Amino acid sequence: MSESKLAGQFFDAAIGLLERVRDEEAPRIAEAGTLIADAVAAGNRLFAFGAGHSSLPAQDVVYRAGGLALMNFLAVPGTAGVDVMPATLGSALERVDSLAGAVLDSSPASDGDVLVIISLSGRNALPVEMAMNARAIGLKVIGVTSVAYATGTRSRHVSGTFLKDHCDVVLDSKIAVGDAELSIDGIDAPFAPASTVVTSAIMQAVMATAAGELAARGLEPPLLRSGNVDGGHEWNGRVMQEYGDRIFFRH
Repeated sequence: MSESKLAGQFFDAAIGLLERVRDEEAPRIAEAGTLIADAVAAGNRLFAFGAGHSSLPAQDVVYRAGGLALMNFLAVPGTAGVDVMPATLGSALERVDSLAGAVLDSSPASDGDVLVIISLSGRNALPVEMAMNARAIGLKVIGVTSVAYATGTRSRHVSGTFLKDHCDVVLDSKIAVGDAELSIDGIDAPFAPASTVVTSAIMQAVMATAAGELAARGLEPPLLRSGNVDGGHEWNGRVMQEYGDRIFFRH
């Protein structure tokens, strides 16, 4: 099989997943966007969390041109990327009990805020406890996960539950257990994961929905512009000044 054919198959698989999410998750994406718009309108704050590669779609909506300036990354040290040595430490930390509570207790998140938790499997202790603890202190929780893992795997949390069991809104990425879209003879392991493509698209769809909902209420969405276009820095400076008390990714 030619490499170009494999590339085309991956694009087809990703497009198929995006179409499924667009068609099947539309009501819940609208609900998530409304939750975020409600928080912005009420003067509350927005946070996004993900560990490992699930941190990528979370980071994608923080300090982003065309994105809401109020979205903050809720960082758990050692879990947000592959810059930790060894990289396997991040995966290990996802299974540590009580870490989520310590992070939330020291964060600025509080009653009425919204937390988006991204976890492909939703089975590890960290995202499950993050959702449970967040709701306990009054946050609204949006979970972005693959619901298939709840029937295809076992939870690693002591409760036996998954992220999806502790959310106000659950957005299903439709990713199959194992997160690999391709397999061929001659390669023993399946390959070509699509979760980042699909989950990032879900996040941007939710942000777009929130912006539209705010505009429909007659409110100006606090959006950032690209710093690489004329006037972008000046625009962003005004937004940062106006909403500075709800922006925590800057000093």
